Amino acid sequence: MQILSWLIPISLGLGGLGLLAFVWTLKTRQYDDPEGDARRILNPDWDDRPKP
Repeated sequence: MQILSWLIPISLGLGGLGLLAFVWTLKTRQYDDPEGDARRILNPDWDDRPKP
């Protein structure tokens, strides 16, 4: 049972770290253009064929 006194704070700390990382990505506006990649892949200039 003594191991829980280590595991619970570590898991809460890691969860808080993940939450802070998610909030940071929201504040730096990394999710602003979700459709940009979808439109970019349909661009005729995009070529996925192997180079000869």
